[in-house]
Amino acid sequence: MLTLTSMLQTQIVRDLQGFIREVEAFPDDVTLWDVRPGVANSAGNLSLHVCGNLQYFVGHALGGTGYARQRDREFGQRSGTRADVVNELRTTIAVMESVLPTVGADALAGDHPGGPGGLKLNTGQFFLHLGAHLAFHLGQAGYLRRVVTGENSSTGPLPLGPIAG
Repeated sequence: MLTLTSMLQTQIVRDLQGFIREVEAFPDDVTLWDVRPGVANSAGNLSLHVCGNLQYFVGHALGGTGYARQRDREFGQRSGTRADVVNELRTTIAVMESVLPTVGADALAGDHPGGPGGLKLNTGQFFLHLGAHLAFHLGQAGYLRRVVTGENSSTGPLPLGPIAG
């Protein structure tokens, strides 16, 4: 039986795998961190940001992983290897696959512990937001890759196969 958490897990893992494909499609480590006028964050920063966001709000808050978020690093780092970013994305996938199956209906119906900015948020609704937030930044990363590299091919970031019944 499909539950909200199992559906979210499938979709979040799919989107994180899409991020991996985007990161790996950059021709080198330097271009991953490139930004253009009017754009504040590189695809590298967006990758670190979604990892920090999910590992904190799902892994730490609901799974007790002890993850210590470094939000300044997510947006402030300006170099690093594609391999390191992919490893962070894979770690985030492992956390999602470990924690999400443990979140039951009662937890989803209740308030999320540690909502951002002290907001009182329903956990299920916040999970839907986290999935939309991830997909939003995945789209940004894809466009940034195309602008920075001049390559217009798609990495197929949102295939329907993983969510097909």
